[in-house]
Amino acid sequence: MLLDGTFTGAYAETAGPLIVGVLLTAVGGVLAGLVMGLSPRAEWLGLPVFIVLQASPSAAIVPLITFVYGIGFTAKVFAVVLLSAPVIVLNSYRGIANTPRSLLEMSSAFLATRRQRIVKVIIPAASGVIFAGLRLGLAQGFTGAVLAELIITPTGVGDLITFNRSVADYPRMFASILSIIIVASVSVTLLQRAEQRLFRPEMRPA
Repeated sequence: MLLDGTFTGAYAETAGPLIVGVLLTAVGGVLAGLVMGLSPRAEWLGLPVFIVLQASPSAAIVPLITFVYGIGFTAKVFAVVLLSAPVIVLNSYRGIANTPRSLLEMSSAFLATRRQRIVKVIIPAASGVIFAGLRLGLAQGFTGAVLAELIITPTGVGDLITFNRSVADYPRMFASILSIIIVASVSVTLLQRAEQRLFRPEMRPA
């Protein structure tokens, strides 16, 4: 399957909605977490929503997308967003909300404006936690993309599993499942190493 290009074509098809969904969620999720971390009212409104979304069974939520977005590309992108958004938003929120008080007091002592405090103190202090959220969000987004292909419309890697199961070609089916595990593990490991290189230990989440 690797030599005949089956995996290459399948992963290329899966990558489209995954990349679009994760990019949208990375931008929107970090901004939402920033607003929630800085505004008590936004925290009161948004925090329960994302906690519920994170705790909800994804396999039960993904089919509901078809009622609004059908079974096309948009539905798969929304599935990626739905699964990756909670972890990205909540990590960004926690990073912003847990900015060390000593840094905030120091910025006040230097008469920093609110904008300077956010840009030069709060966001840099939270950057390690935000990056960890993006790493976990990518993993969740990959899960969402595969689930969408299994449940909503049979394309990409999900189609390899569904089709080979339907024709009882179990070696190819399990090879497809194993490839998902390998790709996910390698991606997460590379992002973990990037995180370790980019951020000091005290800036990374415990």
